Amino acid sequence: MNRKPQKPRKAWLTAGLLGLVAGLVLGIVAVSSFGPHDSGPQVAPAEASAEAVAAETPVAADATTPMPSLAPMLDRVLPAIVNLSTEQEVVVQRSPLFDDPFFRRFFNVPDRPQKQTRHSLGSGVIVDADKGYIVTNHHVVAGADAIEVTLRDGTTHEAKLVGSDPEVDLAIVQIDAEGLTQVEIADSDRLRVGDYVVAIGNPFGLGQTVTSGIVSALGRTGLGIEGYENFIQTDASINPGNSGGALVNLRGELVGINTAIVGPAGGNVGIGFAIPTNMAQGVMDQLIEFGEVKRGQLGIYIQDLDPDLARALGLDEQTKGVLVSEVIEDSAADEAGLKKGDVILAVDGQKVTSGAELRNIVGLSPVGREIEIELLRDGKEKTLSARIRQRSAERSEAEEIDSRLEGATLGSIERSHPLFGRVEGVQVLAIEPGSPAEQAGLRAGDVITEVNRRDVHDLAEFRRAVRDGGDRLLLHVRRGDGAFYLVIE
Repeated sequence: MNRKPQKPRKAWLTAGLLGLVAGLVLGIVAVSSFGPHDSGPQVAPAEASAEAVAAETPVAADATTPMPSLAPMLDRVLPAIVNLSTEQEVVVQRSPLFDDPFFRRFFNVPDRPQKQTRHSLGSGVIVDADKGYIVTNHHVVAGADAIEVTLRDGTTHEAKLVGSDPEVDLAIVQIDAEGLTQVEIADSDRLRVGDYVVAIGNPFGLGQTVTSGIVSALGRTGLGIEGYENFIQTDASINPGNSGGALVNLRGELVGINTAIVGPAGGNVGIGFAIPTNMAQGVMDQLIEFGEVKRGQLGIYIQDLDPDLARALGLDEQTKGVLVSEVIEDSAADEAGLKKGDVILAVDGQKVTSGAELRNIVGLSPVGREIEIELLRDGKEKTLSARIRQRSAERSEAEEIDSRLEGATLGSIERSHPLFGRVEGVQVLAIEPGSPAEQAGLRAGDVITEVNRRDVHDLAEFRRAVRDGGDRLLLHVRRGDGAFYLVIE
């Protein structure tokens, strides 16, 4: 077998060696052509470039540079945030079968309803250090028999309820303590989407906890969480137990009271809501002064103005406002000259684009305040003045109707109630813990639609039906999405 000649390979090697030598020679010439004093371009050595970009531990001199931190701000704010724990004695619900004496004896069930103590946790914010006033959520302290406040230093104090407002979900409690720290309250109207905020509270009873995020949205309404809604939405983690805690800006000023979350499993998914301080301030002032909120009304029925409705009224489709669909006779609106078909554009210079916004402005205004209403009537702009009147809600202490209902406050179904406009009846506005009404099974928010198989549409009909009911009352009650009968003897 003949082998191939090796000459081509040797030629290739020879050519390669000659090229390498030539390259080295040219390189030496190039380097020597740029001396240290030459005005031509300077090329840094590769080793020097590697050292310039290499990551390394900061030198000791950099240790004097302060690191960005929220700690200094929190050192000032945290003493003003407190943990709340409540106790409530409740009646244990049992099957209606146990109302039968035979079943009670057979299963050895006590004749009197059994009770148990329910505990809950929440948070609060000291807003007046001198007087010991603390703001929290209504749902944190609702129905509580005892309220205990734990301060930052671990000391505990018994608190008394000063006042509570379920429609905004705010409450004021008071403790007798010295050396308290209060938080400064900011103008929440100056918040912008994207501002950094910090939430402070007592999630899951773990103790004081700080989370941070941004303002995700402003003016959230229509969520069905509260009667009056104008929430700050944030992605700062808010969890069960954070209710009543503080939402502060990076200066440590209070901008909101943490209230609610949206989460499929009751935990945080980055959507939390806080009541803005500008909305809370008026409520807090009234709770401190009166123990309740004296809410105002104009006396009108309203609806949002959409493009179709605007066209039907001969208005531009882009018109933003609230349509007056009815004016109640002898109301503040009637006295001011408002008419059906008017489109309200602004109140005291503040534009209104939805019924929820108008309801917030009027409902949170002090009774007796005079407001200016800008509106469209027959395509022409007008300005009227109206004086806010106190909302007249028909209500009665149930004890006045029947002693078996003692402890319940009854009245017309409130506009904030989920069943408003859907059913007719009498709402249980409030219930005293441990009262006969609670032991009978009634709860705040219940709507009674029948008494002894007789429809009741208002409090007057309820009175007559109970008076004619005899020794046993059979109440048909709507609670949430369900309904049931309740026997009271």
